[in-house]
Amino acid sequence: MKALQLQDYGRLEIVDVTDPQPQPGEVLIEIVATGICGSDFHGFTGENGRRIPGQIMGHESVGRVAGLGEGVSGLSLGQPVTFNPVVVPEADLETYRGREQMSPGRKVIGVAPEITAAFAQRITVPFRNVVPLPETMPIELGALIEPLAVAVHAVRRAQAAPGMNVLVLGGGPIGQSVVLALQMAGVTNIVVTEMMESRKQLISQLGAHVVDAAAEDAAEQILELFSGPADLAIDAVGIDSTLSLALRATRLGANICLVGMGAPRLSLEAFKISTEERSLIGSFTYSAKDFADAADWMGSAPPQAAQLISRQVPMAAAQEEFTHLAEGGDTPGKVLVMLTEEQQN
Repeated sequence: MKALQLQDYGRLEIVDVTDPQPQPGEVLIEIVATGICGSDFHGFTGENGRRIPGQIMGHESVGRVAGLGEGVSGLSLGQPVTFNPVVVPEADLETYRGREQMSPGRKVIGVAPEITAAFAQRITVPFRNVVPLPETMPIELGALIEPLAVAVHAVRRAQAAPGMNVLVLGGGPIGQSVVLALQMAGVTNIVVTEMMESRKQLISQLGAHVVDAAAEDAAEQILELFSGPADLAIDAVGIDSTLSLALRATRLGANICLVGMGAPRLSLEAFKISTEERSLIGSFTYSAKDFADAADWMGSAPPQAAQLISRQVPMAAAQEEFTHLAEGGDTPGKVLVMLTEEQQN
């Protein structure tokens, strides 16, 4: 089969690798499409230290069942599926049920370098990580489930609820997914900060208000749109300037959830946390329930979801797309790499 391999930082190549065979308890998936995550193109450049040369990356995926290992039932060949990339050892399943992302023995498909991940035409995953999808759903939407699960977990960690005024810092693919996750949670009054014009337009189409993140009076604009400070903030960027804006534009006692990982170290205005009793909350990946709930919602093919896909490209265009994204090129939403010849709607 064909796969995209990180030959060196900044260089992807299409290579031939051995077809995987499903072992007992595993499912073989023929990958239709895999989204390019921010962690992927930062791994492509070598800047985040979470990908290494020789690795086959990819974890935001959708495909069809191509084979079943011994002991697997309840799936049929050709059935559309996605998979939860967070693989917890079987011995830890009960201990970490509901908080699978905290298992110290977990491996993440697409991050663990020893696993051939989803920028390959076929992949094997544990049956317990496979999530069936409805035939009625446009199959490419399945590649949006993983980033939506990240957002669902962040929204739940932040304790968002209907009637709240919620500020989202950053309108990239995770910020966009946070908007959808907030709408899933019944939140309707959402303001998103963003600098890229094409992303501003996309965010507006999703039904949120947009403030230019680079504006000197960004905090004042947010307060005006909400008629006061935000009840909570979700930072989908994770750099000093976005965290500072979150602290200035939220009410006393507000929760601020940090899901973006734009910088490994941050400076923060400590008095705005201590004396104004805000809570800074971390969020990373998702629980199995978060992922399943994201898949259920995406399976209903909500009309706004398709707007998150900017382009679908063949494997041969992956090097160009990774380079474009790594250089901050103007792409409003998600880029999907198509791993099979299946035609999309």
